[in-house]
Amino acid sequence: MTTRTRTSDRASNRRARDRARDCNAGRVGLHPARATAAHAPGSVQRVAAAAGLLLLLAARAGADGPLRLADVVQAARQQSPQLEAARLRAKAAATLPAQVSTWEDPVISHEAWNFPDNFDIGRADNNIIKLSQKIPFPGKRTTAGEVAARSADVAARDADTVERDVVAAVERAYADLWRAHEELAVMRRQRALAERVAHLSEERYATNQAAQADVLRTHVEVTHMTNLEQAGELAIDAARAELNTLLGRGPTEPLGVPERAPVVHLPPTPDALVERALAARPEVAGQAAAIAREETSLKLARLAYLPDLEVSASRFLNSGQHDGFGAMLAVSVPIVHKARYDAGVGEVEARLAAERAERRRLEDRIRSEVTQAFLRLRTAHLQHQLLESTHVPQAEQALSVTETAYRSGNLDVLALLDSLRALEAVHLEHVQAGADMAKAAADLERAVGGEL
Repeated sequence: MTTRTRTSDRASNRRARDRARDCNAGRVGLHPARATAAHAPGSVQRVAAAAGLLLLLAARAGADGPLRLADVVQAARQQSPQLEAARLRAKAAATLPAQVSTWEDPVISHEAWNFPDNFDIGRADNNIIKLSQKIPFPGKRTTAGEVAARSADVAARDADTVERDVVAAVERAYADLWRAHEELAVMRRQRALAERVAHLSEERYATNQAAQADVLRTHVEVTHMTNLEQAGELAIDAARAELNTLLGRGPTEPLGVPERAPVVHLPPTPDALVERALAARPEVAGQAAAIAREETSLKLARLAYLPDLEVSASRFLNSGQHDGFGAMLAVSVPIVHKARYDAGVGEVEARLAAERAERRRLEDRIRSEVTQAFLRLRTAHLQHQLLESTHVPQAEQALSVTETAYRSGNLDVLALLDSLRALEAVHLEHVQAGADMAKAAADLERAVGGEL
């Protein structure tokens, strides 16, 4: 069994060398679709910046150096397909005000009256060439443009919201990748400790101080740790794939080893963070724009009671008679269908009331999100501190004492293996607490609407 363990070690080392060689080969690059998009007008600088960020990530990965969270977040802001789609939707919405605030196109028409059976239009009694234009009541088109502008503001704030969502998702995926690397390090350390225990049991068995069952149990533990180490490598691959997907990259693209997230120092209460969130969250600004849009829509709905005009000028070409000109002025009569416009005003008033109620609901939700994220971060921070200052040292000391007692024959191997597994559990719990702390910080930044 010892021989198989060493074979596994050689296989693990070979896989590590292969990954390092792949990283040094610089396999990170733009996807073909992004390379094509780089030739689109106005996108060269953006793609160049994104490519620079990817090259930075690739350089860090190739050197097997630390992967900085700030670099990853910046790359996500440049490369995230979800964020790019939201920004393009906002860009499309920004073009609407110019469209709806413009009058309808003028119309040029030709009429021929009483032409002969041979369809000779030149011999018609009257040929009329007319130019007509519909003129909305003053203020209608301007107000419609204001409504569209408020809708564009809502779309822009939606894009900001998507950006915050993407950043939070990237930070959480980064924490998962860090946790996977740290857990793998724990497994490797535990395997080394298990091998040391196995070697100790072999020495005691060689001097008839331990039973053969002790040797078998310790080698089973070595095999168990080896399997967990291999599973840890797969967990890193899965976490890397998730983070790469959020960055708009291929799932197998190399990434460096994440740095540990900095500890966030929180105020004693979340009140200041709640006030900051109510002022900084893009959803609040978007809801204010939605209310302004409905207020302007109400103004537009009331303008619908006013008549629109249509004017036209005509040139008459009369066969056998004098030619002449004509003019026409038409006025719509909205009062005939007043009930329809009353319903339109009622609809907008209901939408306006709904948006105001939505603002109150949004503010309540923000207060709850900030408070809950604050408490989760404080809980994770306290748990992480407790594990780091108390549980981990105690577990390390317990293993040392138990190993000494087993070496002197005062304790059986099962107690030693229990101490080894207890140390593994405490280290894994410590790593999990660190990841929970980083995720809670990401959630709190998302709830506040900016960096802490």
